[in-house]
Amino acid sequence: MTTSTHVKKPGWFTVKVFNRTIAWMTRRGLSVWGSRVLAVRGRKSGEWRTTPVNLLTVDGTQYLVAPRGHVQWTHNMRVAGGGELHLGKKVDVFTAVEVADDDKVPLLRAYLKRWKAEVGVFFNGVGPDSSNEELRRIAPDHPVFRITVKS
Repeated sequence: MTTSTHVKKPGWFTVKVFNRTIAWMTRRGLSVWGSRVLAVRGRKSGEWRTTPVNLLTVDGTQYLVAPRGHVQWTHNMRVAGGGELHLGKKVDVFTAVEVADDDKVPLLRAYLKRWKAEVGVFFNGVGPDSSNEELRRIAPDHPVFRITVKS
């Protein structure tokens, strides 16, 4: 989809407090604005790796957006082609297809509309009210995966 290497590494507070708190709540079945714990197999180790994510639904289709850019889970997702979303004891196994940069504009807009307060800093001043051109400009920096839950 893209050759961007954009990554915004999380700070200490995010890693040690925020992500752990959201993951702890989500593992107990409390979704915080669509939060899930993503589990995806490591591309080298084959071991399960987990991280909290926000599950975006647009027109009945579900997506995972990487606000911090091309991070470990996105690299793993490309190789694994899917994973699991956990909310409490509920586990949804899914397949994933990466969305082309030209198709990301409405998805990035919807994601920012819902979670700008939480993730807006990672989008370099681009927000839900930005122009299509501005959203398209940053699209290569933010992987988006369309997911399909297996029945």
